[in-house]
Amino acid sequence: MVNYDSPMAPKVDPDDLIDSADVAELIGITNRNGVSVYRHRHPDFPCPVIEKGRCLLWLRSDVEAWATGRSQ
Repeated sequence: MVNYDSPMAPKVDPDDLIDSADVAELIGITNRNGVSVYRHRHPDFPCPVIEKGRCLLWLRSDVEAWATGRSQ
């Protein structure tokens, strides 16, 4: 039996997950493919919380916090 209450992974509200198109919009770029450039150029760029093949999903709050920190 699987214990879903174990502290192995934080619980994530699916409504808080965003894809690369949403990330691009949040950081002010027009092309979702530019997100991979940001990931390589900025070592502090948030890591996706879900990475399965080409499917990458970030927590909106992580990306917003990063974008806010860069604009100050």
